[in-house]
Amino acid sequence: MGRAQRGGDRRRTGFGRAAKLAGLSALVIPLTTGCSVEEVLRFGWPVGVTPQAEAMRELWTWSAVAALIVGAVTWGAMFWAVAFHRKRKGDDESPPRQTQYNLPVEIVFTVVPTIIVAVLFGFTVNVQNYVDVDDPDPDVRVAVTGFQWNWQFDYTGTRTPEGGPIETLGTSSTIPILVLPTDRSIEFTIASKDVIHSFWVPEFLFKRDVFPMPEKNDTDNVFVIDRIDREGAFVGRCAELCGAYHAAMNFEVRALQPALYDRYIALRSQNNPQTGVPYTAGEALQALNCGEWCAPEAITTYPFATDRTQRAATLPTSG
Repeated sequence: MGRAQRGGDRRRTGFGRAAKLAGLSALVIPLTTGCSVEEVLRFGWPVGVTPQAEAMRELWTWSAVAALIVGAVTWGAMFWAVAFHRKRKGDDESPPRQTQYNLPVEIVFTVVPTIIVAVLFGFTVNVQNYVDVDDPDPDVRVAVTGFQWNWQFDYTGTRTPEGGPIETLGTSSTIPILVLPTDRSIEFTIASKDVIHSFWVPEFLFKRDVFPMPEKNDTDNVFVIDRIDREGAFVGRCAELCGAYHAAMNFEVRALQPALYDRYIALRSQNNPQTGVPYTAGEALQALNCGEWCAPEAITTYPFATDRTQRAATLPTSG
């Protein structure tokens, strides 16, 4: 056996061992991090709590998987070319065989990416249409109003003893709690009183810009979620830089069982016998007495000081 042949065999053996080690590492590393397959496939996305969120998560997952497959093929071709077609000692200066005018290869390089983009585009449009669909008869309607630097939530079609709709208004000292039912469709109508804000609940897996005068700004400010899948408390934020206290513009979504939600709305429609005025959101939640999800104050975030002379957030005092 010649020296060149033995050298080529050693190179192929070394490359094979490296490829096997890389493949083994790709399998072992996820298994040793304590992550489940579902967690790995989320690629860092939070766990969604609505069907729309799950549809978007699946689109993200399979788009990322497709990108990784294309990347692996591309990287493999690059490394293969580097390993087996590099210049070696003793090679002459003649150029390698040229293939830039190989028509079948160029057709493949054009058609395959076009198919990939078309498929991704089709799935994206399908999910987008599902997320943006309007339900003409939702179970619950909520009007969301953003303002510098808080939120107001009005339950459309409800009435307080004073005649107006049930509303929850956030202040500098109170995080507004948006109480919603699980397993019911919910329509949100969003608008702003001043600048552009953004309605964002991370577990919904999307953000919606909140425009002032949406009818004049040609924006679709109505969207529907099919349901919230489980009870819980979920922090909400403004995701659009809207001024000095943008970071303090938090709210909380409190998802309750439908029966508890109905009781909550019934209480908010009555006067509190202890105060003689309509129940506040906190008083109604406390009256439900259903444990953690009926806490009268937000449990996922806390109010921030809006005193311009104070440069740091103020943690709630322990009592």
